[in-house]
Amino acid sequence: CSNCCRLDPGYVFLSYNDLDRLLDYFSISKDEFIKKYCRTVGMGEHKRLSLIEKTNYDCIFWSNGGCDIYNARPLQCRSYPFWKPFLTDRKSWDIEAQSCSGMNHGDTIDKAGIEEWLRLRDLEKYILL
Repeated sequence: CSNCCRLDPGYVFLSYNDLDRLLDYFSISKDEFIKKYCRTVGMGEHKRLSLIEKTNYDCIFWSNGGCDIYNARPLQCRSYPFWKPFLTDRKSWDIEAQSCSGMNHGDTIDKAGIEEWLRLRDLEKYILL
């Protein structure tokens, strides 16, 4: 539905793998990509690298009803909604599903598939500045 990609403020934190994939996708330098598409976000003691948003809070890469970088999108985007906070219990899942019309529809992801998303997210090294 792309609702999580638009209309509300948020962060898309980049990992080193995400950044490498996006640099390859755009064939531009790291400095150029960061200057054009990223912002620094304070998160307590650390700062993280996040994609910027348009003035209406759409992701910088969302347009014409979809993601312009779909095949190179960050792991945070690829793994949604299989994030730990939504998987703690059914109530947490159902609360998140109220804001995501795509949840509980479409293909069913089995336990092994969900565990793989969690494993990949645990392994990912996010960029701390």
